[in-house]
Amino acid sequence: MPTFHRFRLPLALAAFLTAGAGLELAAQPYPNPFRMVEGWAKLPEGRNPGAIGGVIIDPDGKHLWAVIRCDAGPDKFGYECLESDLDAVVKFSLETGETVTSFGGGMFIWPHGIDVGPDGNVWVTDAANPSRVPEGERGHRVIKFSPEGEVLMILGTSGVEGSGPDHFSSPADVVVAEDGSVFVADGHYRTGNNRVVKFAPDGTYIKSWGKTGYGPGEFHVLHALAIDSRGRLFVADRENNRIQIFDQEGGHIATWTQFGRPSGISFDGHDNIYVADSESDDVENPGWEMGLRIGDAEAGWVRYFVRFPWGDPRSTRGSGAEFVAADDDGNLYAGEPFRRVLQKYVRVTP
Repeated sequence: MPTFHRFRLPLALAAFLTAGAGLELAAQPYPNPFRMVEGWAKLPEGRNPGAIGGVIIDPDGKHLWAVIRCDAGPDKFGYECLESDLDAVVKFSLETGETVTSFGGGMFIWPHGIDVGPDGNVWVTDAANPSRVPEGERGHRVIKFSPEGEVLMILGTSGVEGSGPDHFSSPADVVVAEDGSVFVADGHYRTGNNRVVKFAPDGTYIKSWGKTGYGPGEFHVLHALAIDSRGRLFVADRENNRIQIFDQEGGHIATWTQFGRPSGISFDGHDNIYVADSESDDVENPGWEMGLRIGDAEAGWVRYFVRFPWGDPRSTRGSGAEFVAADDDGNLYAGEPFRRVLQKYVRVTP
């Protein structure tokens, strides 16, 4: 993969330019070296995909896993799986875009976040709105699958919302550390628990941290988690318009605001960070546009910005990708809920 240019605009200078130049410069001081590839992802014939959730590259570097919220027929948006038995977890070939395998039918209401652990097992969260959860059935849980779809572990209590060690409130995402520790972003809604929960590899509860608020270690909608090569835990604290960075024991390290209003975070093997901003607009995050921001994972310098051409920051909220992943060649894969598209972007310039 070509090395990213180390274009570094000091944050103070960026803020000065933004203040003096109106809304557009806040989002677009960076080049875009990517082009879209239409129709890359290929589902089985006859399936009309619902909203796309989390995406993650398989450890083998040859496949991509994606959350697909079942089906979008002529009379429905395809935003949840409550009344569907279609598989919600789908594995694609990076080379061809073809579906390789799928599973998880009838197990989710609103599948949302996904991760693949170092052992190749697949973790998926059910972030269903509490008002849509039939008690004792699905929702408020995190499920661990084998790569073939066998259920290996369930965290949380099915269909029961709560804040203790055995319960979640609409968990938005999950990430697995190199040592097998599991971190869950709990939860997706403003009235949820707004905490990070840590488990041992065998599912034993270890600890949690966070509460609703604006200070360090406080959250308003934890939408995504990711771990970088240094073992730092990145939290998309979306409604606070920031990323918070922690050690794996919950110690606060830093807060980054330069990546916009983060919905999704991922890293590649070349120390780059990818952040999906699907919600910036003139109300929620004035001066910023929806798009993918790419930068230096160590220091946080933003280098590139991929603007969503259909995203209007003045009138459209939530119209971009919520999750993003990058392969070893620097190509991007973005899950877009509202367009119901798993969009591929190819890197075209060094």
